[in-house]
Amino acid sequence: MNQSLIDRIHQCSTLPSLPSIAIEVLELAQKDKVDIAEIARIISNDPALSSKILRTVNSSFYGRGQAISTISHALVILGLQSVKTLVLGFSLVANLACSKSQGFKHLNYWRRSIYAATAARTISQKIHLVQQEECFLSTLLMDIGMLVLDQVLGDEYGAVYGSVTDHAKLAEAETRVLGMTHAEVGGLLASEWKLPPLLCDPIAHHHNPEQLDDLVTRKLAEISNLAGRCADIFVTENPAAAIIDVRRICLDSYGLDEAACDALLEEISKRTKEMAPLFEIRIAASISYEAILKKANEALVKLMLHSQRQVSTLEQQNTELKHAAVTDGLTGLANRACFDSFLAEHLAAAQEKNQYLSLLIMDLDRFKSVNDKHGHLAGDKVLKYVGKLLQSAARKQDLAARYGGEELALILPSTNRANAAMIAEAIRRAINAKPVNTGAASLSVSASIGVATFEPTGPVRKPAHLIKAADLAVYAAKHAGRNCVRIFSLPAQQSAAA
Repeated sequence: MNQSLIDRIHQCSTLPSLPSIAIEVLELAQKDKVDIAEIARIISNDPALSSKILRTVNSSFYGRGQAISTISHALVILGLQSVKTLVLGFSLVANLACSKSQGFKHLNYWRRSIYAATAARTISQKIHLVQQEECFLSTLLMDIGMLVLDQVLGDEYGAVYGSVTDHAKLAEAETRVLGMTHAEVGGLLASEWKLPPLLCDPIAHHHNPEQLDDLVTRKLAEISNLAGRCADIFVTENPAAAIIDVRRICLDSYGLDEAACDALLEEISKRTKEMAPLFEIRIAASISYEAILKKANEALVKLMLHSQRQVSTLEQQNTELKHAAVTDGLTGLANRACFDSFLAEHLAAAQEKNQYLSLLIMDLDRFKSVNDKHGHLAGDKVLKYVGKLLQSAARKQDLAARYGGEELALILPSTNRANAAMIAEAIRRAINAKPVNTGAASLSVSASIGVATFEPTGPVRKPAHLIKAADLAVYAAKHAGRNCVRIFSLPAQQSAAA
């Protein structure tokens, strides 16, 4: 984090402080023996706050069947946690709302906050989360760092805030320009206020929940993150991207399909209209999720098509990368790693099924002289030409590969020695039949080919044994004058001894 910015924050005299009534309630609530009557008395001493709390607990937001007329009654019916949440929420919002906006749109900030908080409580209810009150309050306050940065930096923060059109990208812009995010600043302020970890941690990490080790606070941070994206649907000019994100997260994290997700967002829209006036936040009565969705449909279709194209492009890139990982760049044949893997797999299968497997290794004759006399580009053209011939000779079940340098190979599953020898001879003739046109010259090319075969009753048991046998057959073809095929076989005595 940016220490110089942290120092400026600590030195700012206009930062909001925790209201005295909130301090008192927090202190009393944290005692071993909680004095409910004393907490009720302190809250009741603030008529405006008491009135807001009673209006809230009697609203459809809490869905109580009976009317609650006193703070004491609210504490009994709803419990200390719910009332404490409302005290902190109302008192903090009243304090923070007094801050004069400098760099960003203050009204939009509060609209997004109340939509997000309502979404967090609605989502936490739907998934039966125990910490519903903490979820509501931490989400309501998750962006307080923006107010702090606005107070401390003014137009400098306004420029950062104005550089993005999507809140989801704000933290990245803040990190790039300021060296820390509004979430981190909010976490610092919440810690200074001595708010409990169930509030501080989700505030500080609502943009990166995965960094929290504690499962409960991580879940609260994840819900805050999703709730913020829900809020973006109702406060941004172009909500299509947010709708797609919310639908995806709801499906992946909570198993809610598109219809269930849309129903959830409609519920959030209605409940926010009930909650916003209690916090003295203005929201247009005409705003509804259904209307937003109709307006965004065209953009949604375009985004979904774009997303599908991106997926298709990624799949194509992945296919290309996988192909490149197993392919020799010059000849287009399988590379050495692919050759080794294929040989090991198919030799094991041949042993298990008592089948034959043959290996051809070919060495281009006097290839060094091609490079020396005509250059490496000419040598590359020769290799490409022979590679194409080898690939065309390979059957569906075979693997043609570049073994190394001017050595090429062909693995022939389910092929005995005699058939392998016939295939090798056909390849040798094809290579030698036609000169290779390298552009500067027309070169006659030949190859010495060695054949080795795994036989169920034979001594060859490992890939290295089969490769060594084929190599020995190649050496035999070279010693026989080149441009010929030789087949590896054990001497009669050695074979009998085996």
